[in-house]
Amino acid sequence: MVATPTSGKIISYPAKTVDRAELALRCAPFQLALFAKLRWEGVSVPKLAGDLGVSAGYTRYPLSELGVETATNWLIQVGMLRREVDGQGLTDSFRLTPLGLALVQKWEDKGGKLPSVSALDRLKNWNARWSRLLF
Repeated sequence: MVATPTSGKIISYPAKTVDRAELALRCAPFQLALFAKLRWEGVSVPKLAGDLGVSAGYTRYPLSELGVETATNWLIQVGMLRREVDGQGLTDSFRLTPLGLALVQKWEDKGGKLPSVSALDRLKNWNARWSRLLF
């Protein structure tokens, strides 16, 4: 179970869902600062791509727009992010889901830094990510 920071409501997620989302978060090319910002406002793909993402402290290294889309799409699939919607429909910006809010709060409470990932963690994330494409 995870309590959402904004509403205080308890939403029950299966442990496997939380573990997969947490691993995806840790393996993503993004910094915790990005997820903290996504709590309050959306951030668009162009602000994450290239050197702009690195200089803003959002990405660990420069990413192409396609790289940003690929990484954020995986975080959408595991329940961390959602596309932001405006009056015209979907935008190129993202926001945190309740699960994302809870996990970001957890890591901020543990010192404000995502733990490093091992090669085995990266392999598990890769396997979960790409095996979904087969089905």
